[in-house]
Amino acid sequence: MKYFSLIFIFLLFSCEEKKDVLLPKANISIVKDVQDHSPIYIFFKTEGKDTIADVNRKNSIISTNWIFNIDKRLPLRLVIPEVMKLQDKKRAEKAHKNEKAENYYSYADSIGKNMAFLPFTKVYYKTEKPTEGSFVFYFRKGKKQVLMGNKEIKISEILQHFYSIKFERVPDVVFLFDKNMSYDEYIQDKILLQKYVSYNLDKLPLEFIF
Repeated sequence: MKYFSLIFIFLLFSCEEKKDVLLPKANISIVKDVQDHSPIYIFFKTEGKDTIADVNRKNSIISTNWIFNIDKRLPLRLVIPEVMKLQDKKRAEKAHKNEKAENYYSYADSIGKNMAFLPFTKVYYKTEKPTEGSFVFYFRKGKKQVLMGNKEIKISEILQHFYSIKFERVPDVVFLFDKNMSYDEYIQDKILLQKYVSYNLDKLPLEFIF
């Protein structure tokens, strides 16, 4: 596959309407290859002044790995509710359920010049504010640093700062993402989390979109 086709995924429907998904780009491949997969597309669409997340999952098969190809221009507030619906549908399936089937976000590796994938099967989303008592890392729109209480830190330093605190009782860790940030920003943050944080946690934290 030519590299330029990684940035735009083109679909040609029977009505001859062409749609495209503008993928996020990063300089690392978390996962390079996914076998036995079905594509799900979430397109960027406008109607008047409104932006719409246009979902197409007609080729998805419950028993396969699902690859979510999502336009990077969409805001999280539109993307995540659609992702949650699809996650719930797959998790609720009994007859054709495959326990080994995973969910991945796709993006383009600008260094390796290949499609790359970010697993998120175990992530549970909540579109609300975290409850009091949780230890919150807040990812804000347009900000490269994470807010931890009143302190701004780099994503690569999250674990270092968390473990440096002497808790009487270790709290639940949650990630809070600004619902108005773009899906592109979200994927950039997720890739760094996967690199520096997720592999080192016993339990993946909940992700709140608010």
